[in-house]
Amino acid sequence: MEIPISETVSLSSLGLDEAWLQEQIWDSPSCIGLGDLEGVTKERSISSGGRLDILLKNPVDDSMYEVEVMLGDTDPSHIIRTIEYWDLVKRKWPQRQHFAVLIAERITKRFFNVIQILSGSVPLIAIQVNVIKSPTGHSLHFTKILDVYEEADDEVSQDGESFDEVYWRKKSNETLLIAQRIFEVTRQVYDNARFNYCKYSINIVCGGYNQLLVRTRSGGNILIQFRYGSNREEIAQLLEARSIQYSDKYGSLE
Repeated sequence: MEIPISETVSLSSLGLDEAWLQEQIWDSPSCIGLGDLEGVTKERSISSGGRLDILLKNPVDDSMYEVEVMLGDTDPSHIIRTIEYWDLVKRKWPQRQHFAVLIAERITKRFFNVIQILSGSVPLIAIQVNVIKSPTGHSLHFTKILDVYEEADDEVSQDGESFDEVYWRKKSNETLLIAQRIFEVTRQVYDNARFNYCKYSINIVCGGYNQLLVRTRSGGNILIQFRYGSNREEIAQLLEARSIQYSDKYGSLE
């Protein structure tokens, strides 16, 4: 079996610019590897005076992705701009979940460290884009370098508000009951599991990770997110056999 040798080349060396890259993402949002997203708008004017490159959303839960695109190495201005746009759009739609997405050709070690630190408080996703040159032509390839952060296991907010069973009984008793039912059903799967009550979700924690998240959604809907490990296809087939809609992102099904 012969596998052709390929090499990575820059977009600028091919005469391509950021506008071209934006168009590729806009025309096919799934290419960046964050699921079957839909385009909302591009080059959107922001109240700060700048322009958000691309705004995407997940049609399943209406979560939004504020995308900033750049050629070459990451630089401080793009990191700041990505976070600023994320914050401004989040304020406009505060009921939705928002993710800041930075796409660049090279995410250097220095700025990768900065992004990793910020991801503790900002849901930030870093994606590296490359053009792969091979004997058969060129192809565009996206690699997720830094995954979205997980909500902290802090059950008390900065202002002292406590998130517990009582909080969720008042916020959404239906969500609490479903989470409790899921906990009972999955006890044999997750050893020594426990509840972690957060402001926006009820999590089932096992082995130091949020294995299952139960969230309240608009219209009386409830979103259940869980890690699938190596059983993705088997679980997907079971859901499809029961006509249950789901989406796949970050190594978990929703």
